[in-house]
This record gives sequence, structure tokens and C-alpha cells, in this order.
Amino acid sequence: MVSSVVMTAADAHRTIETVWRIESARLIAALTRLLRDLGLAEELAQDALLAALEQWPRTGIPDNPGAWLMATARNRAIDQLRRERMVTRKHATLGHELEMEQSGNDDRLEERAADVIGDDLLRLMFIACHPLLSSEARTALTLKLLAGLTTAEIARAFLVPEATIAQRIVRAKRTLAAARVPFELVRAEQLRERLASVMEVIYLVFNEGYSATAGEDWIRQSMCEEALRLGRILAELAPSEPEAHGLVALMEIQASRLKARVGAGGEPILLMQQNRARWDRLLIHRGLLALARGEALGARRGPYLLQAAIAACHARAASAADTDWVLITALYDELARLSSSPVVELNRAVAVSMAYGPAAGLELTDRLAAQGVLRSYHLLPSVRGDLLAKLGRYREARGEFERAAGLTQNTRESRLLLDRAAACRDGED
Repeated sequence: MVSSVVMTAADAHRTIETVWRIESARLIAALTRLLRDLGLAEELAQDALLAALEQWPRTGIPDNPGAWLMATARNRAIDQLRRERMVTRKHATLGHELEMEQSGNDDRLEERAADVIGDDLLRLMFIACHPLLSSEARTALTLKLLAGLTTAEIARAFLVPEATIAQRIVRAKRTLAAARVPFELVRAEQLRERLASVMEVIYLVFNEGYSATAGEDWIRQSMCEEALRLGRILAELAPSEPEAHGLVALMEIQASRLKARVGAGGEPILLMQQNRARWDRLLIHRGLLALARGEALGARRGPYLLQAAIAACHARAASAADTDWVLITALYDELARLSSSPVVELNRAVAVSMAYGPAAGLELTDRLAAQGVLRSYHLLPSVRGDLLAKLGRYREARGEFERAAGLTQNTRESRLLLDRAAACRDGED
């Protein structure tokens, strides 16, 4: 059936865009399962979208737009198979499934669709985040296939030319096709490695939205929302994986601070200065539930569950002064033993400084600076500048803040750091 509601062309296009964001991943996943060709599946899904853009403004939005898109895409798939003279049995199977879906009266089809849709999405996630691909390619392909973003939107989000993103996506598809990556759920022994790849990409997308590495805006809320949506889907499709729930918990709790992270003019507001009344209590509640669910599934916490536990310490504190920094330090100690990295050590140094004083934290950052591994990472001089300022060593602090401002590519963050450098100059007098 088609809705009888009269819509303007602009309203119809906005509705189609929303439907596409919701349905495109399922559509591409189902077509890939049928055709075993990711590139062809996406092409046919796009064809269905173009058909909707042509027809829906004239005929109205169907009562079940997702089914309409699937039926249209499958019709085109059958035409494609006919042109290529593929095996009759495959053609007949697709035609039978299309007839069943179009009739809308077969309860068994609906039950079957409910059974396979989750597996289809999970398969698509594992393909988009395949270890064969670079981190940049995984991210671009995930946003294209699973978040329904256009190439132009992805390019704007990461502040790179649209052609660069397009090339990454094309190369990623060619790599997967050349390797003949099967459209199947991974074997049990591969699950942890592949799941880690999927979660890494989702959290990378979230972090880019939470603290943009470049550009004028300090946060990009839409990217956080897309990553959180993908994380929630993953946790539902892999309910027995503790780290999937840990990732969701971490993103839910961090996302709760988004409104408090920027001022009226878009300027950054750091954690200790945020108005906690502006934190989203519903997201915190959801995050704490996801954390509890993940912790109940395994005796040993992984990196996402540990980071979520750290975020929960902040979320539970009524004020910055009430934060349990000793517990946070212990959690960072556990995280460092599990997956030590210079960035984890830097965060641990901040926790140590809050729990045991700035001198203790500065000692740890001095070690990191001496190692040289974070030479181009702007947060190392930023943290050192903060600790030096707390110790009254304003001249050194000013130099660190100025160096940090020169390293970051985010305009808002650079201004913040230069303001802090100027405040240190006042302290020198």
C-alpha cells in the first residue's frame, strides 16, 4: 500500500533520506547475501534509492518503504541475472523470494526475514571492517554501508577531499573482491580478532565526533550518534560478547557529556569545568546498564569495559571534586597491564596527578616525553602544561601550551590552548 498523505517534493526527499539511513544497511546486507557481490549489491540498492526519488514524490510514501526498496532492488537483481545468463535455478529462487515478499501474506517469510536480518547485518559489519583493509578504508566503508552516509558527507566529516574518500571505498571493495572474502559469519576462532576490528572502527568514528581532530568544530554530534547506533546494533547481534556491551557503555556515557562539552559560542569546555547538570542522565543510565551487562558476561574485563568503568566513575560523581581518582588510577593500571600504549599511559598520568598530586603525574609525562613516541601528539604538551601550571612553573607551562596549540589541527582547541598559554604569561608576572 501507498500512503495517501500529500507531501511536497522537499518533504518527500527528506523522508526518503531518513528511510535510506534506516534501511540501506539491511538492504545492502540482504542483497549481498543473495548475490555474493558487495559492489553489485550496493549498486542495486542505489538504483532502488533513485527509483524512490523519482516515484515517491508523485505516488506517496509506501506504508512499508523498506519492503518497497527491497522489492525494487530484487527486481533489478533479477534483471541483472537475466542479462548475465546466470543459472536458471538461482534466477528462479530469487524470483520466488521476490513474489513472496511482494505478496506480503506469507507469515513464514516474515519469520524467516526476522531470523536472517541480524546475521546479514553482522556479516556486513565484518566485511566492512575486514582486517585486510586499512583503518581509514574500514572507517570509510563502514560509514558508507552501515551508516548510509554519502561519500561527500564522509569527506566533510574527516575534512579530506571527496575524491580521497571515494578512492578509499573503491580500493576497499577491490581488495575484498580480489581476496574473495565470503559473505558468512566468521568461525569461532576468528571471532575475537574480527570483532575487535569492528569495534575499533566504530569507536574511531565515535572519537572523531567526540573530539574532532581538525576543523572549526570541536565536536560532531552526528558522527557520535552514528557510531552509537552501530555499536547498539553490534551489541544486539553479538549479545554474549562482553566487550561489545563495554563499547556501548563507554560511548553512551561519553555521549552524555556532549551538550556540556561546548559553550554558547562553540568553545570547548574541559571535563573538570563542565556543568554536570547538563549531562544526559538517560544516556548515563543506559551506559551503566550496558556496563553491568558486559561485566556480568565475563570474569575478566577487556579494554572497552575498563574504559567504560572509568567513564562510569565520572558519571557517578556529583561534582568534579567528588570524583574517585584513586579508583580511576587503579582502573588505568589494569588497562595498562592489559593493553599498554603511550596514550593509555598519558591518561594514567592525568589520573595519577589528580589522585596523588601534579608532581607525580609530571614524572610520568616526563618519561613519555623522553621516549619520543608522542612527539607529534598535541595532548602530551597540553597535559604537561597543565601540570606545570599547577606547580607554579608558568614559563615552562606557557611553552608547552603554545607547542600543543601548534600541533593540533582543530581551530577551537588551538584557541583554547593559546588562551591557557596567555593565562600562564599573566602568572609569570
